Amino acid sequence: MEETPLIVVKKEGVREEFSREKMLRGLIKACEKRPVSLKTLEDMCFDIEKELRNQGCSEVKSELVGEMVMDRLAKIDEVAYVRFASVYRQFKDINVFIDELTDLIKKER
Repeated sequence: MEETPLIVVKKEGVREEFSREKMLRGLIKACEKRPVSLKTLEDMCFDIEKELRNQGCSEVKSELVGEMVMDRLAKIDEVAYVRFASVYRQFKDINVFIDELTDLIKKER
């Protein structure tokens, strides 16, 4: 039985089919030269897709997907999390970047 396509609604309103491979590519880039196995990243992508599909919606906002990725990545590798967040959140200046780091440090305590 074929799965129903899961559509991701981007910030600009553009819709595209969910791609586990695209998510994995972004995670691999964020985890480059970090002690995170490919298997860990593949499992994370699978788990996120499963959780999204279990919600029963045919469309999800890209913001939700991004937050799910960042929540999991922060628990696995903080440097990879900061890399991913800097691209995902498109930090405009160093102060926004520092705020993100401060939030991450607060969560650690």
